[in-house]
Amino acid sequence: MQFEIVTDSSCNLSDQMIREFGLHILPLTFMSDGEQFQSFTAGADSDLKKFFKMMRDGKVFTTSLPNLQNTETLLRGLLDDGKDILYIGFSSGLSGTYQATAALLEEFRNSYPGQKIYHTDTLAAAMGEGLLVYKAVKMAQDGATIEEVYNWVEDNKLNLAHWFTVDDLMFLFRGGRVSRTSAWAGTLLNIKPVLHVDDEGRLIPMDKVRGRKKSIQALVDHMEESALKPVADQEVFISHGDCEDDANYLVDLIKKRFGCTKFEVNILDPVIGAHSGPGTLALFFFADKR
Repeated sequence: MQFEIVTDSSCNLSDQMIREFGLHILPLTFMSDGEQFQSFTAGADSDLKKFFKMMRDGKVFTTSLPNLQNTETLLRGLLDDGKDILYIGFSSGLSGTYQATAALLEEFRNSYPGQKIYHTDTLAAAMGEGLLVYKAVKMAQDGATIEEVYNWVEDNKLNLAHWFTVDDLMFLFRGGRVSRTSAWAGTLLNIKPVLHVDDEGRLIPMDKVRGRKKSIQALVDHMEESALKPVADQEVFISHGDCEDDANYLVDLIKKRFGCTKFEVNILDPVIGAHSGPGTLALFFFADKR
């Protein structure tokens, strides 16, 4: 590639893909009982199952931005090496990560006037952000310029559909997404919410269905309503909160309904998982609208 792509750990791409693409990752952090963890460590394999086991065992996590000193070191190092930078960031509607990183890059414009520095707020989360990063890398590998890749992400990010469901409403209550009353009532009635990320990058409840399988089927119904045609040609990305069987069930439904064959599936990043909990299942594809 003629330039370097920087993103954050919330892109939720696999360790293998990150290494293969040569991506530079800003790791977000999460904390519990005074102990701090990073959601990605360069050169090490991520153990995301461990995080969700801790949640099931009753650990409560809070989340934080990447360490700004480390972010500055990484970005400055690339610029000192003469590299141009495209930063593709986590939704500003869900985190302050993008604003903080973009502010640093704007400061660097004056110090490195001969180099190209671009940043884009994907307004996306998890493997929705990851799908945009994936497409950006593929374009760069095919010889696209930094301007062409930046413009493509800007032009297409609001066509990146995110559809989520969760298995335990109490995690959404703790994250402020639903009221305590709704969480308790939904739990008693086996109600499962269906949510999406809107054009402002915020996680918004959309539907309520009864039962886990119906909530997963609802994700596929939304895909049928809006996915760009031909759907069979799409590369479909799926994040899951340590519920691999449900992710495989979702893959099978999509294969049977649309004939899709290209899937990337990965365990959900802890920064999103801390708010949505084990059992979260998220589907990402390109659509005529979010």
